[in-house]
Order: sequence, then structure tokens, then C-alpha cells
Amino acid sequence: MKTLIETKRLVFREISFDDQEGLFQLHSDPEVQRWTGEPVVKSIEEVEQLIHIRLNEYKTYGFGRLALILKEVNKFIGWAGLSYLPEFDSVDLGYRLKREYWGMGFATEVSKASIAYGFNKLGLDKIIAIALPENKASIKVLEKAGMIYDKIAPYNEIIEEAVWYKLEKKEYYKKT
Repeated sequence: MKTLIETKRLVFREISFDDQEGLFQLHSDPEVQRWTGEPVVKSIEEVEQLIHIRLNEYKTYGFGRLALILKEVNKFIGWAGLSYLPEFDSVDLGYRLKREYWGMGFATEVSKASIAYGFNKLGLDKIIAIALPENKASIKVLEKAGMIYDKIAPYNEIIEEAVWYKLEKKEYYKKT
């Protein structure tokens, strides 16, 4: 499968049905899902629906969340990347890692690489990111990746209070 982004430790590629087991492990972990505002996945069928959503994103927008493969061992460790949110007419930076890979700098690494890809390869003008207020680790990652605090606002009917960040192309190029 084609590599879209590469960092020192990771390869980013399109998500495929080969990732079902890894995605199931990731999305069925209550501690991982706790920070997402999404329910815990209970079946492979639910994971298959998630994969279909990603495949449709690639076809519709030309980009989407990508599988993260740890180069050293060629292992799926999560996903990251950009996703178009039509309800906000914005491109969102997101990531989700298996718990055993937390605290190793991967979230910052994938965030920086995804932002660079968005501005340099996709030609985006702005990228947003949204976190739960109690998710201090993600907020710190977004700030380390160069995202700028925007506001506290609802995300959806379930998440009535979220922390919103943004980064515009002109600000990104000032920093790089």
C-alpha cells in the first residue's frame, strides 16, 4: 500500500480492511474511547463500517485519516491525519493511538506531520483540531504541534463543550 506520509518512526498509509483487527483493538479500548466522545466499538462489523467511512472520505475529498504503521516492526499502532468535517466546513486534525503507544511522542509527531502534509501537499488554508477540555494531554500535543487556541464551543449534541484550535496557512509558514 502506498505511503502518503513518512516520519522517522512511522509510515502513514490509507486505512484498509487489513487493519480490522488493529482498529478493533483501538476502538474497543474504553480508555482510548474515553477521550473521543464516541462509544466503545463492540464488533468487527462496527469496525467495517468505520473502514467504509474512511474509504469514502478518500474518494470524496482526496484525503482522510490514515493508518499509522510503526516502521521498526511494521505494526499498526493507530490512525492520524486530516478529515473534512462538512458540518463545520473545516478540515480537522485528529489522531488515535493504542494505549501502549501513549507518552512516547507519537501524537506530536503525527500531528506535526499531518499539518505539514495539509499545508504543503493538500494546499489547505486552515486546519482545526478539537479536544475535550479534560484531555490535557491532547491539548498539550496540539499546542506543541503549533495549533493556536481558538475557542470553547460545542462539537455536537453529545459534546456541548470542546476546546477548539486552529492554524492558518500564513501562521504555519511564519513558524516554519
